[in-house]
Amino acid sequence: MTTRWIGIVLGIALVVVAWLWLSDSPRVARPTHGTAVVAFGDSLVAGRGAADGQDFVSVLSQRTGIRIVNAGRSGDTTRNALARIESDVFAHDPRIVIVLLGGNDFLRRVPVDQTFENLGTIVEKIRSRGAAVILVGVSLGLLTDPYASRYEALAQRTSSGLVPGILDGVIGHADLMSDAVHPNNRGYAIVADRVEPVLRELLSDE
Repeated sequence: MTTRWIGIVLGIALVVVAWLWLSDSPRVARPTHGTAVVAFGDSLVAGRGAADGQDFVSVLSQRTGIRIVNAGRSGDTTRNALARIESDVFAHDPRIVIVLLGGNDFLRRVPVDQTFENLGTIVEKIRSRGAAVILVGVSLGLLTDPYASRYEALAQRTSSGLVPGILDGVIGHADLMSDAVHPNNRGYAIVADRVEPVLRELLSDE
């Protein structure tokens, strides 16, 4: 086979591989129902460690100019959050829901399968109402992230947006943290930086 034909074959192969990769890439489903943007989660959503108005939900609201319902509750595991989804999420007629949960499951050593069974139920319930989901991945492990692949798989399965490793480069840095697990104002600004592009993309055709 001549060099020319080898080049043509390799070029075709690259096009096929790229097409297969793109066809397998997760597609973020647009909202089809609802009116409100809701942030649903634990103390990271509630903004523990931040000054008034400096939690990432407030920062995102200020930047985008839209009201975001803060449905964060300190201490919540995925099980606790699932129990209040009707009153704290669906009661607001959600159109986009930012879901940030899993940190307390990690700290309390909840089995990973149980954590993601609960989280999967939460996301599926939201998606079944026609709302879009932004799934925010969190791990409090400094060296490894036992949840990363599970968040990615859940986002792909449910056509949700994904913001992976939300505390990567924040946790463990004293200048960005208010305590061992909660950011300070500067840390929450970084969290907002990471969520904002995905939120704006879903808001772009609103």
